[in-house]
Amino acid sequence: MSVLNGKVVVITGASSGIGESTARLLASHGVQLVIGARREERLEALASDIRADGGSVAVQRLDVTNLKQMQAIIEAAQTHFGRVDAIVNNAGVMPLSPLEALKIEEWNRMIDVNIRGVLHGIAAGLPVMQKQGYGHFINIASIGAYEVTPTAAVYCATKYAVRAITNGLRQETEGQGIRVTLVSPGVTQSELAESITDKNAREFMKEYRQIALPATAIANGIVYALEQPSNVDISELIIKPVV
Repeated sequence: MSVLNGKVVVITGASSGIGESTARLLASHGVQLVIGARREERLEALASDIRADGGSVAVQRLDVTNLKQMQAIIEAAQTHFGRVDAIVNNAGVMPLSPLEALKIEEWNRMIDVNIRGVLHGIAAGLPVMQKQGYGHFINIASIGAYEVTPTAAVYCATKYAVRAITNGLRQETEGQGIRVTLVSPGVTQSELAESITDKNAREFMKEYRQIALPATAIANGIVYALEQPSNVDISELIIKPVV
């Protein structure tokens, strides 16, 4: 039996990509899931698959830019399963473009989802974990948290921010029984690139993504971090394709 059997994990951005793959993998380990995303129909389809395989899952419509909705999904986990063992702050967007394109609405959307969404996950989950005396935050960043490429300045800035926030959270929760992990995927198969409206950036990303990892590779890394004993904190994982 998996060491994760019976654990309660909340996943944001669970309707596709890394979030969906992580939900499926954790369910196979006996994890009780609460999955959230804006596309509720996709969540329900995923939940149906998980339940058909004997898994336990609750569905909650979630826009991570809305603090009340983030608090509601944490409350749902407590209501359904009695506690929160881990939160995977996975929701993110990536509409790349050169700065001179001045796609300010897209910049703001990345800031709102990629940074504020993670902060909302922390704001909703931290008091619960502190009261419990245990918990695990897994924040999904990107290889873009370590290096910047053309057309990705704002996206990388948001992921640098997630890295900084995660490091700060780890330091501030020392001695509280709370673990904090940053997972930074390299190019991974997902729907992120579909949000790119800039033609040149979109074409570049098509070429770049030819070596993309399957989302299951990132899910395996998340499971690895969660499986460690309570006295082991996997601080950072960078997961990249072999080139």
